[in-house]
Amino acid sequence: MSATWDLPDYDDHEAVHLFRDAESGLSAIIAVHSTHLGPAAGGVRFWHYADTTRAITDALRLSRGMSFKNAMAGLPMGGGKAVILADQAKRKSPEMLRAFGRAIDGLAGRYVTAEDVGMTDEDMVVIRGETDHVSGLPVESGAAGGDPGPYTALGVFLGVKAAAKRALGVDSIKDVHVAIQGVGSVGGGLAKLLAEEGARITLADVSIERARAFATQYGGEAVEADEILSIEADIVSPNALGAILDEQSIPALRCAAVAGGANNQLATPADGQRIYDRGILFAPDYVINAGGIINVGLEYLGQGDEAEVKARIAQIPERLEQVWQESEETGAPAADVADRIARRLIGRA
Repeated sequence: MSATWDLPDYDDHEAVHLFRDAESGLSAIIAVHSTHLGPAAGGVRFWHYADTTRAITDALRLSRGMSFKNAMAGLPMGGGKAVILADQAKRKSPEMLRAFGRAIDGLAGRYVTAEDVGMTDEDMVVIRGETDHVSGLPVESGAAGGDPGPYTALGVFLGVKAAAKRALGVDSIKDVHVAIQGVGSVGGGLAKLLAEEGARITLADVSIERARAFATQYGGEAVEADEILSIEADIVSPNALGAILDEQSIPALRCAAVAGGANNQLATPADGQRIYDRGILFAPDYVINAGGIINVGLEYLGQGDEAEVKARIAQIPERLEQVWQESEETGAPAADVADRIARRLIGRA
């Protein structure tokens, strides 16, 4: 395996920490991309990887995205991300979570965790037993914090509406056809919000049964996972794992805009240019999907309640408009414009 700093996704990360606890079975990576604005905040992903290089690559990409996401969301926090390497059975234990908590605590506040794929707010409670540097804990009604998924879904929903207005010239999402890839916490929440405002929805998931269940519940249609990116729709909304927009999938898109909550949707930087050259509006993922980190970030910082969280999430369309307007004026892809703004905010212009 190459040294970490030789990997394509290494981006002058401040640190990449590897942790192993033989007794609990923990193998984990914490990547700290930037602490320019504050402690490196980003969730922990519990996932089975084919090899350790893919796990490190995921941590590198996701932590960089968190630096940009937190900066664009106006949070006084840097960017980091953790992955816990699960076995094929994805066995998770309290002992493993406590060991991960001790690993975080050893970084003395440079990294703040929360839940991501494969993790829950109950898991955060276990981790909280070993460190104060954790957010996304269960909270009382009306408080900031708890499961970030619904807040991410809300931000994506507002971003999809902004994309519809920009790309289609409509003020209402009613009858707009949105193809949703992934109906987990974010995609499922997005489907509900869209259906409530009269959008037409087509759903896909790695579990076709789950996609059909959501389609039945919200009056949509379900298709196989490998069909969703190429169906004819007004907006395609990726809400599963990343790197799904590439030189094969982008030419197959039949939509006016791509706006979804999945992290790192572009497989390579060149794919931002590819989607731009096709005349398809793109919502940079770390701008549109910031609702969750706004929620758990304000929880950790002790800055406001649920009403403040929603007020800040309501600013996501304005940030997207800023990116799209600059893209139109400069002829640069939206992905490149967003990167340029974010790098300036974290002192790496």
